Amino acid sequence: MAVQFDGGVVIGADSRTTTGSYIANRVTDKLTHIHDRIYCCRSGSAADTQAIADIVHQHAQVYASVYGSPPSVATAAALFEKLCYENKDQLSAGIIVAGWDKENGGSVYNIPLGGGMFQQPWAIGGSGSTYVYGYCDATYQEGWSEEETVKFVKNTLSLAMARDGSSGGCIRMCVITQDKVERHFIPGNELPRFWEGKEVVGSMNAASTAVVV
Repeated sequence: MAVQFDGGVVIGADSRTTTGSYIANRVTDKLTHIHDRIYCCRSGSAADTQAIADIVHQHAQVYASVYGSPPSVATAAALFEKLCYENKDQLSAGIIVAGWDKENGGSVYNIPLGGGMFQQPWAIGGSGSTYVYGYCDATYQEGWSEEETVKFVKNTLSLAMARDGSSGGCIRMCVITQDKVERHFIPGNELPRFWEGKEVVGSMNAASTAVVV
């Protein structure tokens, strides 16, 4: 998922990759670097989404070399959309592109299965997303700070991971602003725990490991 806030975006994902009912990888990094301030979240076929992300990453590097400036988030998203739409019969790929650029600040683009490109203040995808659309609709508010947005992403992913058998593991998040690209890692045993009819159990402000790159 990806959420826009005043000054940037927060992206996040679980770390489980499945092959049927078998967990092929429990520590997958689903947040893929495209350019300096542009990342994407991948869902669907791991092979398909990795191949598409590699192609867009290459084009972004060429764009920066030719024009002398980094591509905008919209440019990267449009290339993802073109690849997904023109190959929709052969691909199973849902992509969320998010990042910061000097033209638009923080922005989020959703490219669902089959192509199409939709700019949204927040976007969710993958098998776990069906469990948390209602939570996102009821909870999201414009004007959140970075800290509030990080907490929202963490809670949303924790809810999806608790209900969806194809989601799980740990949480990886990335905060992207004009000044930083900051990665967060939350182990599975430190995730917020939700119970029906009750508030979050455990520390909402549990420390996460952050690395500025």
